[in-house]
Amino acid sequence: MRMTVSSEVEVVTARLDVAASRLAALAARLSEAERSRAQRFRFERDRRRFIVARARLRELLAARLGAAPESIEFVYGSRGKPALGRRFAASGWRFNLSRREELAVYALSRAGEVGIDVEAVHPVCDAETIVAGFFSEQERQAYLALAPQERALGFFRCWTRKEALVKALGEGLSLPLAALDTVRAERCGWRLRSFSPQPGFVAALATADTGNHAPQRL
Repeated sequence: MRMTVSSEVEVVTARLDVAASRLAALAARLSEAERSRAQRFRFERDRRRFIVARARLRELLAARLGAAPESIEFVYGSRGKPALGRRFAASGWRFNLSRREELAVYALSRAGEVGIDVEAVHPVCDAETIVAGFFSEQERQAYLALAPQERALGFFRCWTRKEALVKALGEGLSLPLAALDTVRAERCGWRLRSFSPQPGFVAALATADTGNHAPQRL
């Protein structure tokens, strides 16, 4: 699935359950560091998912940069957020990816920082405890106002929006989720969009609102 958000922002969805015959070719697109990281996964399933997700990211970026997938280099911010390195750093492309089970979602942007997150929707037995500890007051009230049958989806809609925003900000785990109000964020120059990339999954995209010169500090 491809979703054009604007002329400068695109979302792509990819399956990770590829045939075993393709895996070696995809692994060849990765850097030595990525292949080494893949080997550290204990289970073959997790190793495969990592290889396919990273190889697909390289393919998506390569198509936009006019380069070979294996030639792309990444650098990482102080909180671990990846970005294009060396000769492609000035291209203007920003990207982010998230994966859950056999599904990966990618955000590619030339309009500033971007974050994306995906989750499989399912009942969460301790949802109210998590909401109390990690949702803002406005988010808690919105969640509690939902009908019981709507709460599983409502929980993950809010959770993915928070995660996507954290990833766009590049703050990682240093930013307390309870202090991050997605309602306020949209008033401060961030745009948050929820969507379903596949039945049973919910995802969220966070981008800087191009109508603002720069998002305000949250």
